[in-house]
Amino acid sequence: QVQLVESGGGLVQAGGSLRLSCAASGRTFSNYAVGWFRQAPGKEREFVAAVEWSSGFTYVVDSVKGRFTISRDNGKNTVTLQMNSLKPEDTAVYYCAAKRGNIVSPRGYNYWGQGTQVTVSS
Repeated sequence: QVQLVESGGGLVQAGGSLRLSCAASGRTFSNYAVGWFRQAPGKEREFVAAVEWSSGFTYVVDSVKGRFTISRDNGKNTVTLQMNSLKPEDTAVYYCAAKRGNIVSPRGYNYWGQGTQVTVSS
């Protein structure tokens, strides 16, 4: 069974940085995409970024491009979301998710972590 465990959330001032990690276990992740989503209170869940496990190819949505970077470490079975120049509107619960499929589409994710809270103060 696939398990995804997020860590690294917390409270940061606007303009600061946070690094989120997703520890993946339970299978080999060849042909899998691992993505990050976020959900702010009262808002729909939003797709943020994804990485193709085998190749390392990445996709980041336009709204955070240039500030957020996603990467994976095959040896440690982790996916990292580096978030820089954080804004109060980045405040949300951030979720790691996995699926078989391409990294561009936000659909089809069937494995989810429990989420980690990110709060950006102004």
